[in-house]
Formats: sequence, structure tokens, C-alpha cells
Amino acid sequence: MRRGSRWNDPRLRSILYQVLLLAVVVAVGWYLVTNFVENRESRGIQTGFGWLDLQSGFAIGESSIDYSPSDTYARAFLVGIINTLEVAALGIVIATILGTLIGIARLSSNWLVAQVATAYVELIRNIPVTVQLLIWAGLIRFVAPPPKQALEPIPGVFISNRGIQIPAPVADPAFVAAGIALIVAIVAAFVIRGWARRRQAATGKQFAMTWVTVELIVGLPLLTWLAFGAPLLLEIPELKGFNFQGGAKLSPEFAALLVGLSIYTAAFIAEIVRAGILSVSWGQTEAARALGLRGGVVMRKIVLPQALRVIVPPTTSQYLNLTKNSSLATVIGYPDLVAIGNTAANQTGRAVEAIAIYMAVYLTISLAISVAMNLYNRAIALKER
Repeated sequence: MRRGSRWNDPRLRSILYQVLLLAVVVAVGWYLVTNFVENRESRGIQTGFGWLDLQSGFAIGESSIDYSPSDTYARAFLVGIINTLEVAALGIVIATILGTLIGIARLSSNWLVAQVATAYVELIRNIPVTVQLLIWAGLIRFVAPPPKQALEPIPGVFISNRGIQIPAPVADPAFVAAGIALIVAIVAAFVIRGWARRRQAATGKQFAMTWVTVELIVGLPLLTWLAFGAPLLLEIPELKGFNFQGGAKLSPEFAALLVGLSIYTAAFIAEIVRAGILSVSWGQTEAARALGLRGGVVMRKIVLPQALRVIVPPTTSQYLNLTKNSSLATVIGYPDLVAIGNTAANQTGRAVEAIAIYMAVYLTISLAISVAMNLYNRAIALKER
């Protein structure tokens, strides 16, 4: 073998390139760390996370847990993390539902429906998300009526420039038990789904998994709630003075952030759904219709299950984008992780530590979403036997 032929080995070249890349990354990282340490020492800057145990001294306008200015910076960051997770979780659910409906509507045989869906996608995708958040915040703050003239689209739901007021159930142990029952039902549904697939592969017999899933997820929490006496005491918002009291409140900032991120992300998910549906052979749709199946059944039972293998991976990226875009909450004044962290960094001068917390939190959330979506993608993948 010639001497130069060793370097023509693709495996050897691959290892060499990876070693060189690793060396470059280590060198750059070493330079950044040493530069930071030298600058810190020359300027007498203190580092560490001990300041998280100090009293924060600032108020937070919106919090799902008890918080006061006398609490620590650590608790203030916890409030920011929870606020970020709330927006991200609700936004993902709303964007997924809205994006799926719009993606299907783009392929509708109804010309008007298809054109409206197309206009939505093209308009929303080409307006920066920051601009959209400012528009929604402005609409809620300056266009919505004051509390005394609040809109009431649904009995008990009020929309005003103070936010959105909705009825809320009075705390009761039955709701905690129903929540636990819901988690148990979801786990049971996944277990039964796996058994049904193995049974179908072995015997060819189908199992009514859809109805069983619905019955478990709806029926088990409902039965648990009934077993606890079916408490259903709602606290209805009431106008008292210049604002509403009682019920649950979505602040203008939270509502603007949630609506803006959901609508923006839904436009991208709609295109992903449309591409996934188009990736399924048209012959399968024609065969299903030749058997007399209705359009809705064809979409649910034949097209979407196959399209998911194309839809899920890019949709995961959109979930990550929505979560990271929630940091734009600072633009409209919503107290998310970044907004609270910026306040803490300005007070303590610990900007590096605050940024490190941002990175750790967003990395953890992103990895959790990626792992969950990869597990789901693996569960629905088409397997050759």
C-alpha cells in the first residue's frame, strides 16, 4: 500500500478533522476564560452565586407563587422561571392546535378557506415577532375598553385594558386528585397503545385505541372528581370599584406575549403540517376515498399518522424557538426570567452570573423538550418488519 493512501482513508480523515475542531474549541474556550479571569482580577470584580441568598428588594408585578421584595434573589429567579414555563407551555399547546388547523386549511378544496389560511401564513411569517408583540400589547392596553365597559364575549369572561378576567374554580382536594388521575390515565394510554401495536403486529387485529384513550383521559379524572363529591364552585369575576375582583386574571403583558408568540409560531407550524401532508402519497388518499371513507376520517386515520414522521422533527425546532422567543417579554414588560434577571444583575453587578443562569435554564428547558419530542418521534416512527 502506498504511503499517501493512508490519508485517503475517510475514517482517518474524519477522526483528524474532529480532533482539530475539538482543539480549536478548547483553545477558544481557554482564551475566553483566561481573558475573563484577568479582567476580573484587574478590576476587582467579585464572582460567585452567594448573592442569590441576599434580599432582592424589588417587587414583581406577576407571580404564580408567593413573593415579596423581602424574599431572596433565588426566589425572584424562581418566579421568572415559572413565568417563562407558563408562557412556553401554553404557547406550545395553542400554536400546535392553531398551526395544525391552518396547515390543513391551506390544502382545503374551498378556495376562500385556502386563501385566508395562505394570507395568514404569509403575513404573520414576514412580520418580526418583536413588532407583533408590541402590536398586541398596544391593542390590549390602549384599544381595549376600561373595566367598566369591559367586553364579555362569554358569560363570566371579561376583556379590558386591565387584562382578561376568567372564572376560576375554588381550590379543592378533588382537583388535585383529578390531576393525578389524569397523569395516570395518560401513562395507561401509552402502555395500552404499545400493547395494541404488538397485538396488531402479531395477530392483525386492530384495537379501538382512539376511543380507549379518550375514555381514559376524560373518564378517569371525571370519575375521580365525582368520587370526591363533584365540587364545582366557581369564583366569578366581579367589577368592584375600578377593577375586577375574583376569578383568575391574565395580565395585559401575559396575554400579549402568549397571543403574539402563539400566532407567530403557528404560522411556521402550519407550513410544516402542510409539507407533511403533501409528503404522503396521493394514491393512498384516492384509495381511501374509493373505499367510501369520509375526508375527515382519511385525514385522521391515514394521512396525518404517516405525515407525523415529517412533521415532528421541524415542529420540535419551532417549540424551541417559541420557548427562547419568550425572552422578548422584556419588550412589553412581562416579568419573565430574563426581565427579572436583568433587574437582579443591575442591582448586584453580577451580569456574568445572571447570564449563566439564563443559559442553564434555557438549555435545560430546550433539552427537555427535545428529549420528549424525540421519544414521541421514536414511538410513532414507521418500523419495517
